[in-house]
Amino acid sequence: MYYDDEDSLDIVAVSDADTRGTYVFEVNHLTRTALRNAVTFSRQQLIHQVAKKGFNVLVLESWRLTVFRRGKSHRVEVMYSGRPAEALGKLPHLPPPPFMDVLHEFV
Repeated sequence: MYYDDEDSLDIVAVSDADTRGTYVFEVNHLTRTALRNAVTFSRQQLIHQVAKKGFNVLVLESWRLTVFRRGKSHRVEVMYSGRPAEALGKLPHLPPPPFMDVLHEFV
């Protein structure tokens, strides 16, 4: 998660280790939108997972996307990783995951 200076966060706790989740999606039509949605959903799921441990943001985020072809459909696997942290106060609007522009060149 990254923010401009005016939207800086007060981080009070950071996990000792990164958290990682792998998410698999069946996609009939491989489009940029489908790939963006897969990455965004994966991030949301990982944030939900770390919230169970008392964290509410991810820092040092990264993701890896792999596409497998299955006949006319595709399987998309997203491995999303981040360092869980706890920020005080109201969180600003969640920006898109990092490096999403890479997907424009993919499809």
